Amino acid sequence: MTTPAIHDADLLDELTAMQAKSTNAQILSMFVRDLERRQAKRDAETTQAQARQAELALMTPMEKRRAVVREVIESEGPSPANLRYMHSSLAICGLPYKKLPEGEYEFERKQGRMAVVVQAGKLRAPDGQRVQQPVPYGPKPRLILAHLSTEAIRNKSATIDVAETLTAFMRELGFEKRGGERGNIKPFKEQLQALAACRMEISAWDGKRSATIDAKPFKGIELWMSDNPDQKSLWPSTVTFSQEFYQSLREHALPIDVRALHAFANSAKKLDLLFWLNYRLHSMKAQLVLDWKPLQAQFGDGYARERDFRAGLAADIEHIKSVFPKLPVKLTERGLVLENADPTVLSIPKRLAKK
Repeated sequence: MTTPAIHDADLLDELTAMQAKSTNAQILSMFVRDLERRQAKRDAETTQAQARQAELALMTPMEKRRAVVREVIESEGPSPANLRYMHSSLAICGLPYKKLPEGEYEFERKQGRMAVVVQAGKLRAPDGQRVQQPVPYGPKPRLILAHLSTEAIRNKSATIDVAETLTAFMRELGFEKRGGERGNIKPFKEQLQALAACRMEISAWDGKRSATIDAKPFKGIELWMSDNPDQKSLWPSTVTFSQEFYQSLREHALPIDVRALHAFANSAKKLDLLFWLNYRLHSMKAQLVLDWKPLQAQFGDGYARERDFRAGLAADIEHIKSVFPKLPVKLTERGLVLENADPTVLSIPKRLAKK
């Protein structure tokens, strides 16, 4: 007994083996029907997978990345193993999106009753000269801080082993290590140097009291490593957070899903919006409505006209919701509306999403 509906080699082998063992027509017929059901299920899954691959092939690289991350999150669900951490003040106020104009070495961002001031510093080069560094900017210092903060939280230590872990983290986010002028190692290293040189002032106030942490993020770091990806000295062997920054991080660490970092690793603005929404979901007790003016003060770097900012923010939120469709955020004529929800909508495990 054979059937054209069965064509996979392993299923045909099962059929041949059954035919050799049994001459009972009824048993053979039942066995064939079971094989046909299994074959039909496989064929349907193959057709679905081929259609999905054709759909992904029509997407831009960033659309494809977001689509794949969403599928992975929906398939695997939240997990503590996927968590990374960011200082909540930096999640709220952030760093500049782009390099500051020549000669500008201080950046301030306020949000509500919190503010972060970042001042650029200098580093000593191998020739003994002190070299001016920029204020850290763009997505890379955000990703570096998320990685180093995570290692500090996990290991309960202000000193982090960097040499191997940072390369692995880059690969996890889709950045294969490449040296040279056009490689991705150099910009990561430049931002690590900018972070090592800068000073941060993190402050909060409530109308009656104020508190300020004034510290360099790193107490110690060895820099000016090789750009050659084949050498082990791509990164310093260790980085040590200053005690002030480390203590504050321990008290104000915000959990983030690493797959979300992967989805938006090329956009500082989308990372900041994701961090900010995450922080709000962890802290809010009721619906949040934020007018356009403070929204533009928070996320409007690079926009001269409000209508352009509105369109840009709408696109950014659409991208974030394409990865996290249950995120209850929308834009209205008044501004942004965020409904009270559990941070599990951003794939934070339930035990860590309690408010």
